[in-house]
Amino acid sequence: MQTKKRWNVDILVSEEAEGDHANTWAEVGLVSPDLPELRGRGMARKHPEDMDIPEIGEELAVSRALADLARQLRQTAWQDIGESTGMRVPMQR
Repeated sequence: MQTKKRWNVDILVSEEAEGDHANTWAEVGLVSPDLPELRGRGMARKHPEDMDIPEIGEELAVSRALADLARQLRQTAWQDIGESTGMRVPMQR
């Protein structure tokens, strides 16, 4: 038997710049009918001496948000393992 499921990730990126400073935020949401809503967040800061290349801040912020989402998904899996086996499962990092 083969089963397929589709999970979607929604990514929102925003930037706030003032003078030589810029902050970029990213929020990623995992959409799945089988899981609770999970949202990862990440941020990147442009150093005043760095070149103004917004794509780099976006890439860093999104990668950090995805890493946060992955951490939350691992925690959810470990909790599910603990609940299904009745064993206490230590939280993973």
